Amino acid sequence: MSKVHNPKHDPAGYRVVPDTTRAIDKNTVKRLLEQEWKRFEQTTQASGTENKISSKSLPLGVTSSFQHWDPYPISVVSARGAYVKDVDGRKLLDLSMGFGAMMVGHLNPKVVRRVQRALRRTGTLFVTPSPSATEAAEAFKKRFKLDMVRFTNSGTESLMYAIRTARAVTRKKAIIKLEGGYHGGYDPLQVSVKPKLENIGPAEAPIPEIPFENEPGEVFVVPYNDLPYLEKIMAEHADRIAAFVLEPVMENISIVLPDEGYLPAVRELCDRYNIALIFDEVKTGLTAGIAGASHRTGVIPDLVTLAKSIGGGLPVAAFGGKQKYMDAVVDGRMAHYGTYNGNPLVMAAIMAVEELVTDKAMDRAEKINVNTLKKIDAIIAQYELPAHTVGMGLKGAITWSTAPVRNYRDFKAVDFEMAELSWIWGINRGIITPPGLDEQWLVSLMHTQRDMDKLVEHFREMAVALRS
Repeated sequence: MSKVHNPKHDPAGYRVVPDTTRAIDKNTVKRLLEQEWKRFEQTTQASGTENKISSKSLPLGVTSSFQHWDPYPISVVSARGAYVKDVDGRKLLDLSMGFGAMMVGHLNPKVVRRVQRALRRTGTLFVTPSPSATEAAEAFKKRFKLDMVRFTNSGTESLMYAIRTARAVTRKKAIIKLEGGYHGGYDPLQVSVKPKLENIGPAEAPIPEIPFENEPGEVFVVPYNDLPYLEKIMAEHADRIAAFVLEPVMENISIVLPDEGYLPAVRELCDRYNIALIFDEVKTGLTAGIAGASHRTGVIPDLVTLAKSIGGGLPVAAFGGKQKYMDAVVDGRMAHYGTYNGNPLVMAAIMAVEELVTDKAMDRAEKINVNTLKKIDAIIAQYELPAHTVGMGLKGAITWSTAPVRNYRDFKAVDFEMAELSWIWGINRGIITPPGLDEQWLVSLMHTQRDMDKLVEHFREMAVALRS
């Protein structure tokens, strides 16, 4: 048995690390993985056929490269509530929920009604100002405590324009980003996204990994939860750094919580060195709570980006923040354009989500998530599994590590074979979590405790198999 160390995390999040654990037999894991992948190919033959067909017209047979996995991904034909149906006719519990975009559930009736009304009575696109955009902007100002907001069509767009806004105001161009952090497709933010360890130098002085096809400009990479190194970079280069861009809670490497005091200290450092603080809340957004991670942690950024959960499944995003920064859009220092920005269909979806995301609804969903985490904690403790749980708002995760993951290097040390087994075990039993080795789930407003108990029971079955 091994003792584990659990440093304090921001109280806005949930993390339980067991006191003691036992190693899992590698041969057992290998045998179970072979068994589960064989079962996958036997039960998803139609998805395999669909992938062969789609690969002739779509690279890898998918519309976003992240959707692909070997030997092929599951192909979905329909969805409603908390469930999807695949081409093999299986009904699957969706715990991925579009990485949070489906937080109110698939085909939520209120979203459908609002969008249908816009289609019948309003229109699909004006490319002019409209009261519908004003109504949505006012709702966002109130909910997220923003001075001004602009709508875009994707998280990538929002991050790109937030950085341009920060540059226009600070009159500086370099940025700081987190090692391992993902923020969409804008070139500066593609630096060191899940880089290979052999390419990025020592943990105490990370070297940026720049994809060949990118022209990112000057980008400084820092570890998450490392205040001394962040201050060192700021002190040495503040005259060139426009912004520090980070997810307040890292959610592209499962869920990684900020240390207690980390985010307030980041805020203070940005103020001291005249560097704009940009929170990427594309994933945390409403999933972290009624007004996002900023509200939940009590740390207010200069600019914030939003997407996914705000639109009920329609493609909409936004960036906004303090008047000092948004004035750059007002006076033309940072021109922001977009034909589809604020179109009536997505504004209707936003207002439906606004109606749905109440304190009562969010408290109910979060309670289900916490109950689920606690039930899994009990199984981890009973079987002394080398894993722990992490949660934030409506999201949860099982991390296959005996110690808390506090940054990207910690993440790279987790047991990825166990992460793979845990994921494919769920897939084969009708539970979808995001593909990859950074499993996390979302409890939408349409999930029930009974739904989430399916995850708990399948996890228990896997624990039994691991210790048999």
